[in-house]
Amino acid sequence: MRRLGNALAIVNPAAQNGNGARGAAFLRYAGASDASPFQSLSIETTREPGHARALAAAAGAYDTVVVVGGDGVVHEAAAGLLEIACEHRPVLGLLPCGNGNDYARTLGMPLAFDDAFSALSHATRRAADVGIVNGTPFMQTLSFGLDAAIALGTHERRVKTGRTGTRLFLEEGIEQLMFHRDEYAYELSIDGGEPQRRSMFLFAVQVGPTYGGGFKICPDADPCDGVFDCCIAHPPIGFARAAKLFLSAKDGKHTGNADVLSFYRAKRLSVSFSAAPPAQVDGERIVADRFDISILPREIDVLFFDRRA
Repeated sequence: MRRLGNALAIVNPAAQNGNGARGAAFLRYAGASDASPFQSLSIETTREPGHARALAAAAGAYDTVVVVGGDGVVHEAAAGLLEIACEHRPVLGLLPCGNGNDYARTLGMPLAFDDAFSALSHATRRAADVGIVNGTPFMQTLSFGLDAAIALGTHERRVKTGRTGTRLFLEEGIEQLMFHRDEYAYELSIDGGEPQRRSMFLFAVQVGPTYGGGFKICPDADPCDGVFDCCIAHPPIGFARAAKLFLSAKDGKHTGNADVLSFYRAKRLSVSFSAAPPAQVDGERIVADRFDISILPREIDVLFFDRRA
């Protein structure tokens, strides 16, 4: 048996402006080659929201489920895999083909499709954490306020411009910073502690270190350590400083601004707002004014690639 056994590829054909469909065509050829890590490979393409979850939930007979797409398809497929008892649950692999590809960055996967396919043959199986917000699993990021508004705004901007990745997030970010530095009052309890009441304009809860196509909002976040890393930006802050912080977060160089930013590590959070803020989970909109957030430590086996190995 080849090392990843019998595999199911779940492909979002619309990912990255249609590159997902080209990825499926590549897989049909490469998956049958001598270089393939699979004993067998079945390919299913998604047709509508929720289809990736349904396909993954029915994949208990496979050894590996490989997602071809971005963070949104990973989000769905992971939720489906969690419906399978852990002793029968396939390992999750990823061939990145999305707009941000932040979970791929967390896994160390190359972003070029053929390089990522080669990396699967050398990937290491590790037990990774899963976040839960209001009953919904997430693999990489949950955020409220400005950063969520940026993430959600990139969907419309991508349709209009055809752009993807970091440039897309940068353009949307600058526009939001100029016109939408809105403040949101919140009440936060960390690991069951006494509630804190403050205002914020940015609040990120991370399993992995990046969001928005590589912005290192929580640069020390480890997807296998059993805790969230959180970053909260507090007002007041003018446009010039907000823009500087935003740009410095690309390389994780924003962390020294303790007068504006707070960082926490936690296993459980409860946060409520006076009105529902912009909110996203793995790039998908979530609507609520109260969020109960917990972590499932090392809940799902995932293929990581260490470029140094």
